[in-house]
Amino acid sequence: MSKSAKQAKQNIAPSLVQWRFWVVIGVLVMVFIGLTARAAYIQIIEPDALIKQGDNRTLRTRNTPVHRGIITDRNGQQLAVSVPVRAIYADPKIISENEGLKDARRWKALAEVLGQDVDKLTASVSNPKRRFVYIQRQVSPAMADFVSQLNLPGVYLRNESRRYYPSGEVSAHLIGFTNVDDIGIEGIEKLYNDMLSGTPDTRVIRRDAQNKQVEVIEEQNGKKAENLQLTIDQRIQAIAYKELKKAVQFYKATSGSVVVADVNSGEILAMVNSPSFNPNNRRNVSAHRIRNRAITDAFEPGSSVKPLAVLSALEFGAVEQDTLIDTNPGWMRLGGSVIDDPTNYGEISLTKVIQKSSNMGTSKLALMVPKNFLLDLYYDMGLMSDSGTNLLGESAGIFHERNRWSKHELSTLSFGYNLSVTTVQLARMYTILGNGGIKRPLSIIKSSEVVPEERVLSEENARAILAMMESVTQDEGSGKKAKVSGYRIAGKTGTSRKAVAGGYGEEYVNIFAGVAPVSNPQLAVVVLINEPRGELYHAGDTAAPVFSSIMTGTLQLLNVTPDDKRVSSLASMLGRSDAG
Repeated sequence: MSKSAKQAKQNIAPSLVQWRFWVVIGVLVMVFIGLTARAAYIQIIEPDALIKQGDNRTLRTRNTPVHRGIITDRNGQQLAVSVPVRAIYADPKIISENEGLKDARRWKALAEVLGQDVDKLTASVSNPKRRFVYIQRQVSPAMADFVSQLNLPGVYLRNESRRYYPSGEVSAHLIGFTNVDDIGIEGIEKLYNDMLSGTPDTRVIRRDAQNKQVEVIEEQNGKKAENLQLTIDQRIQAIAYKELKKAVQFYKATSGSVVVADVNSGEILAMVNSPSFNPNNRRNVSAHRIRNRAITDAFEPGSSVKPLAVLSALEFGAVEQDTLIDTNPGWMRLGGSVIDDPTNYGEISLTKVIQKSSNMGTSKLALMVPKNFLLDLYYDMGLMSDSGTNLLGESAGIFHERNRWSKHELSTLSFGYNLSVTTVQLARMYTILGNGGIKRPLSIIKSSEVVPEERVLSEENARAILAMMESVTQDEGSGKKAKVSGYRIAGKTGTSRKAVAGGYGEEYVNIFAGVAPVSNPQLAVVVLINEPRGELYHAGDTAAPVFSSIMTGTLQLLNVTPDDKRVSSLASMLGRSDAG
């Protein structure tokens, strides 16, 4: 081979090596540029997505358990508490990935223990695109343990709480209840939901691959749930409910309500309705059983407001306490309508006007004073406004204010028609009578705040009207069945027909409202029996005995000193006999 050919081969070999070298260098440069671009894209242009993915794997939020505040009565007895329960939920994607639905035996066992249809249950968790499905909430710890032992893939438990009401139906209308998310939706639970609710303390932590905490990122304090103390005395509440429920069933009434109030403070000691419901199991409970009738349902009070006609005349100065009222001949015609009494009482005292519940007497007294003076008294006694409890759904009553009032309208107003009031409004009126003419708002929440007060009656006339009303519970009065052994009772019956289209029907509202003891008033009690069916439909036969039972139990429970002179005299005689 020639020398020139050898040189040509030597020149070709290095050029091939050099070409490969540059190719490799070029590839390395492109890879470097690509990695640099990708790193720049990830870290500068679009870092959030990867950060989020990393945080999803490592960051966890831990919440401390928080329970709703406790509701208690004035003595600390619990009326609403939160109890720990569990919720069963599923992750359909996990179930699908583990072919969990193939184990039909375990799913059937789960459905049976929860009382669900197995086909509906499995259908609800069969969509792998869903990540969270509640199977059942607020299950008992025993049931939760059984579910845990089933060890179904994709089925989990979580902690939550459920509201429990120890007093059951006794205080159901007043306390109300919460929904499955522990949010108040009725009664006190709804009215004070913000106060009773709390928010958990939260900690955001970072964990490693072994699920161990390695860092606390953030801590935040939640809002502590507050407890709530009511003015209610659950012992009195139980007495009132027991007697009311028994009466509603005995007289076959549609419903009934009772309010017991402290005349000196305006605090409500009991507020009950019948029929009631069990707040711990509200399945198939109709809406009409849930409402608090003592504050929502307005009715014409009838003769229970007749003392106001006497008071208006006394306050205006149209009569004196010993004035006689001529009711002859037992009837009169006003504006084409007749006002009458069951019999001609003739000339009677103010006490007899109330004792006999004379329509003629109250009508003449009401017409003795200017219209505005009479109407203002009704307003002052709290019959045309809310009671001050601020309870949800409270009615302010029904009163059609008008510029012109006929004599007949003023007359019927004096014996409890042409206006409608609630049980709690009537209770407020009687607290004013018992408190010597001082008006205070009624309260349901125990508080140390000073309650505003206003004098709306002279103390002399307020005491005088109580003495007159005491005759109602005496042997000749319409409310003698309201007597309480050992105590002087002042009260008034009220039997009013219910209004229907075009007039009044044959259904009645029976009321007895009263104050005790007369010598040192402590309590006001109002009993309402709505639509009693049967032969007994007068308040003296239906509401008065219930009043007596409730007042008796309450006075004894509160250890109120008896003030009946006959009982005191007998006790003194027995004491002297024992000493001898």
